[in-house]
Amino acid sequence: MNTIRLNNGIEMPQVGMGLFQLKGDETQTYIKQAIEAGYRLFDTASIYGNEADLRKAVKESGIDREEFFISSKVWIHSDGYEATMKEFETSLNRLGTDYIDLYLIHQPMGDVYGSWRALEELYTQGKIKAIGVSNFSEDRLLDFILNINIVPAVNQIELHPFFHQTSLRKLMKDYGIQVQAWGPLCEGMKNIFQHPVLENIAKKHQKSIAQITLKWSVQMGNSVIPKSTNPVHLEENIALWDFELDQEDLDQIKQLDIGYSEIIDHKNLAVVKGLNLCLGSKKTPV
Repeated sequence: MNTIRLNNGIEMPQVGMGLFQLKGDETQTYIKQAIEAGYRLFDTASIYGNEADLRKAVKESGIDREEFFISSKVWIHSDGYEATMKEFETSLNRLGTDYIDLYLIHQPMGDVYGSWRALEELYTQGKIKAIGVSNFSEDRLLDFILNINIVPAVNQIELHPFFHQTSLRKLMKDYGIQVQAWGPLCEGMKNIFQHPVLENIAKKHQKSIAQITLKWSVQMGNSVIPKSTNPVHLEENIALWDFELDQEDLDQIKQLDIGYSEIIDHKNLAVVKGLNLCLGSKKTPV
């Protein structure tokens, strides 16, 4: 597995498994299948409700905890210094570990500065190996960076062939912040697995469309956290190191960028309100 060195010197696997929307009795089975396929980076969050499943799967794997890179996130309902401190300890207990490799602010909303103070303190105490953010747009990220002490190691963002986030990635590169792509397969939208451009490139390299899509991202230096419950797809998604996309491939994929998200728009007022009200995190306006 290729690794990426974060801006604080920590090594992180470049490809991992995202656990978003994985719930129920089979969650541990899926995680165990991923571990057997070679995955060591797992991305969860307090709001996902599967931190305990990850703990059990890791423990039952018989592999040392130090071999894994575990990432989690604090949701808006636990924003601010004190609430973040409490939520972190809750996640730590659910995960059954005495440290978390990467801990992120899940959304650029609420008291992110209070939450960041908590993350900075936990980081200096060694309870978190690296701290970062998620879903921060270009303007929100720059404002945030200019008002904190420790620059985030990671910004986890939506990124796939139909949404390249070019200007945001440039800003992140300027500040040494690692791109981690969530939804790297566009969550199956836009007919991605039958898209003619990607299909032709896949035939050319004798790879799956998912492999082409993920390779495009990792070849740019991004980390990716695709999700799959299919054992065959799990193995394909991590087998990206025996081929390279050429400039012609990259030029074709560049043309697919529509410049905006069709999954979630964080600048949409209804989205902002909905995220803040999720789990009763904020009061409903009168």
